[in-house]
Amino acid sequence: MREAVAMKIEPLHDDFGARVRGVDLTGPLPLEQVEALHAAIDEHSILLFPEQDMSDEAQLSLTQALGDLEENHVAFGRTGEIVHIGTVGNVIDAHTKRDESDPHTQALKGNNLWHSDSSFRLVPSYVSILHAYETPAEGGETEFVSQRAAYERLSIAQRTKIDDLHVLHDYVFSRTKTAPVDDKHAASLPPIEQKLVRTNPRNGRRNYYVGSHARSILGWSGIDSRQLIDELNDLATQPEHRWSQAWQPGDTVFWDNRCILHRGMGYDANRFRRYMRQTRVRGTGPTLEE
Repeated sequence: MREAVAMKIEPLHDDFGARVRGVDLTGPLPLEQVEALHAAIDEHSILLFPEQDMSDEAQLSLTQALGDLEENHVAFGRTGEIVHIGTVGNVIDAHTKRDESDPHTQALKGNNLWHSDSSFRLVPSYVSILHAYETPAEGGETEFVSQRAAYERLSIAQRTKIDDLHVLHDYVFSRTKTAPVDDKHAASLPPIEQKLVRTNPRNGRRNYYVGSHARSILGWSGIDSRQLIDELNDLATQPEHRWSQAWQPGDTVFWDNRCILHRGMGYDANRFRRYMRQTRVRGTGPTLEE
């Protein structure tokens, strides 16, 4: 096994994020390197690794080094098939792509809403890993914001108000805003109760946990629920708090779904190809047990 190499880290944004150099993610990682990656995720929430010569096999091995693989919920919900890597984009093969009218392209537009991956699952995602192979000449960026930084901007009274609340996360509620959800897929994902405020187990920093999948507050009226959730989402996603990843082929990005919201910025699928591969690391357990 290779020796661990010291990571060179530079900030991406005042609130979160780091560009990391000096790490090759495509081969076996020493245990010290894996632990350093976990620590960097806890500290920076987003890690950008440029110029990675990735493959599906390498990405799956990398993901497994960080924890348990999370199965793709779309494939599992529709067919029962367990798949651990999926395509983000419109590429079918070297010669073929999906255009704007394709139902798959329309379904992916749900990713243009601010969200945390798999917050609608009993055990939500810990980390998503996305690698870029082909990127459009215009558009296709991914924006990120920190719900940890947003929580820290709240007053003490505002924190006290939300600290003990629980919220329902509902994939169908969120995604039917942009495209229909297959009946079998919808049936596989009933609404899930999550903590509204989560605490990082390594450093004790807290964040709220909402996004587009957050439907309602347990024990609150629909009107009051939506007002609070919308206010929290709005606070986190103000333009000055965002960081945008303008993808280049070879970029690999980790993000911490426990505290980060992200969204795709869209691109013209009629004109451009976009081929990215995503894996996810399953969380350690239900948020209600944290």
